[in-house]
Amino acid sequence: MVVIRFTRAGTKKKPFFHVVVADHTRCRDGKYLERLGYYNPKAKREERLKIDLESAKAWIAKGAQPSETVGQLLAAASKSK
Repeated sequence: MVVIRFTRAGTKKKPFFHVVVADHTRCRDGKYLERLGYYNPKAKREERLKIDLESAKAWIAKGAQPSETVGQLLAAASKSK
């Protein structure tokens, strides 16, 4: 099964997450199929979320399952556009 989820980047106490499409058996920060965007929860003035919605919709149409948090962020991003 293919999932859309976060991979963690950044440093200690300064998290930064990439939104990726990966096989569900891979480890969290392992290989992925495609990077769709990023989420920066600590951002104040910069963009907190940037996702390629067209690619995400295409992957979901192919059967990819977004994680719970990524699904909420995709819904929020869809409403704002």
